[in-house]
Amino acid sequence: MVNIIVVNEIFRSIQGESTYAGLPTTFIRTTGCNLRCRWCDTKYAYEDGTAMTVDDIADKVKRLGSGLVEITGGEPLLQEGVGGLMRHLLDNGFIVMIETNGSLDIGKIDKRAIIVMDVKCPGSGMSERMRWENLDVLDRKDQVKFVIADRADYVWTLDLLGRYKRLLDQTVLFSPVFGLMPLDDLASWILEDNINVRLHLQMHKYIWEPNRRGV
Repeated sequence: MVNIIVVNEIFRSIQGESTYAGLPTTFIRTTGCNLRCRWCDTKYAYEDGTAMTVDDIADKVKRLGSGLVEITGGEPLLQEGVGGLMRHLLDNGFIVMIETNGSLDIGKIDKRAIIVMDVKCPGSGMSERMRWENLDVLDRKDQVKFVIADRADYVWTLDLLGRYKRLLDQTVLFSPVFGLMPLDDLASWILEDNINVRLHLQMHKYIWEPNRRGV
């Protein structure tokens, strides 16, 4: 079993996304991503990182003191050791979320973990890289996130939800691209179309300066 993970940063903050928004959370941000979304806000994690053992990561998480842990990136599933880290944290009583970009196989993720999976809209420039089989792996505890840049992304997303109706069994998050997609427009469209999705803001970007790291 691989015991080494290259980590960009580990920090405690307020959860800014998902249905857990507002809760104190420890974040483990891994290094490396196989996609290059146009609106990516964590480009600093593409290459910068430090090799750490699973035990060292877990010890730091325990010291930071939050029972909710999110493994994010970059793209955490690029690193084989992430599976062992999830199991270790889950076995020790942590609630574990993993945020993944949807392009890699999520079938091997520990079923106790909460998956927050991006579905890449055309505005990201990466929708052709999606692994569509992942949509059949998600279960009710998991969450699906669409990061929406404009009306075209919104219409594309509605069409996808029409074709994959079972996605509405999950929590579906509509997240506006920060600073690009007007919130009132997206909120109005959701109300006009009466769709059962959650308008999803990146709360941390409203609490702190949007480009600040470690929060």
